[in-house]
Amino acid sequence: MSGFGPEHLPYGVFRRASEAARVGEAARGGEPARGGEAARGGEAARVGARLGDRVLDLAALAADGLLPADPALFAQPSLNAFMAAGPDVWRTVRQALRALASGPDAELAAVALEEAELLLPIEVSDYVDFYSSREHAANVGRMFRPDADPLPPNWLHLPVGYHGRSGTVVVSGTPIGRPRGQRREEGGPVFGPSTRLDIELELGFVIGVPSAGPVPVDRALEHVFGVVLLDDWSARDLQAWEYRPLGPFLAKSFATSISAWVTPLDAILDRRVPAAAQDPEPLPYLREEPWALDLDLEVELNGATIARTNARNLYWSAAQQLAHMTVNGATLRVGDLFGSGTISGPERGQRGSLLELSWDASEPIELPGGETRTFLEDGDEVVLRGRGGDVELGEVRGRIEPAS
Repeated sequence: MSGFGPEHLPYGVFRRASEAARVGEAARGGEPARGGEAARGGEAARVGARLGDRVLDLAALAADGLLPADPALFAQPSLNAFMAAGPDVWRTVRQALRALASGPDAELAAVALEEAELLLPIEVSDYVDFYSSREHAANVGRMFRPDADPLPPNWLHLPVGYHGRSGTVVVSGTPIGRPRGQRREEGGPVFGPSTRLDIELELGFVIGVPSAGPVPVDRALEHVFGVVLLDDWSARDLQAWEYRPLGPFLAKSFATSISAWVTPLDAILDRRVPAAAQDPEPLPYLREEPWALDLDLEVELNGATIARTNARNLYWSAAQQLAHMTVNGATLRVGDLFGSGTISGPERGQRGSLLELSWDASEPIELPGGETRTFLEDGDEVVLRGRGGDVELGEVRGRIEPAS
């Protein structure tokens, strides 16, 4: 139960597929279903909470009177209805679940994890991704602007971000097809599969409380339901050609992977630690006592750990990101997702992308058995993992498939 005990109880969406459905899944190459899909010969999708190697069926527990909530909140193909019920309901349900988790009643409505098909846990309303690790941003600047300041002039004044594509957010385990697009080569642009496919190790924050306008930085976390690991897959060659003047587009919109399990924010608030002072001091709407989340993170490539870092390496906090994202009047909706941006530390082994780990392909990464990598090859499998104390974040796993 280590990492997924009563102090954690992350939420997800699952179904217990029939044997026929499992055979059909195998025929599809084991591709997980997206949130909201109807059951294919198995049980309907519904909300669960992970306890060790079991999934607690929250709709069944509520129907049996063991959870103080409407069973209809959990008989859903996403967490959105439960999130929309608000923080008072989240706390009441979590308190009841923690009590159940140490008693015998949880056995009455539990499914073995190996029998559960895990689906995309949220219906993603909007997706925004930030660029909030100073080491990552500086590394990118050193590679591509060696004769200039590594950080763009605005970077220390605001959380830089871009608006991504919610429709291509997928659950961990979904195969990632190599994207096609334009890249620049000697002689001009060419079209074809990306040759510099990369990962980005990030945290993702899930919005549970909507807003009608700007969210003050000191109230921002009140809107956050939970946290996931996030891999913002990136085609660096497409990105280099297209990103000026409006930023990433096809280089990132093809896929973003998140954990199947959403860790409640309350489960990791004890990992909140002081951070170094921000210099220059942010403008008033971003000003807060500097803090970060002490979460250990790692990247595994084809079974070998190639990077270890920590979420403390984020310069801009989730609260500052959310305050900046809404200061112009933009609203929040239940199911909005925002990513932290790649998390990198000061040492080579703490870098959260292959672009940095291989220093733009000039320093290949050595793998066991003598293989090396600069960027991802077809068949490669990446796994992101995270942990803070007794809480293990749901992993993010993705295998690269050839361009279709």
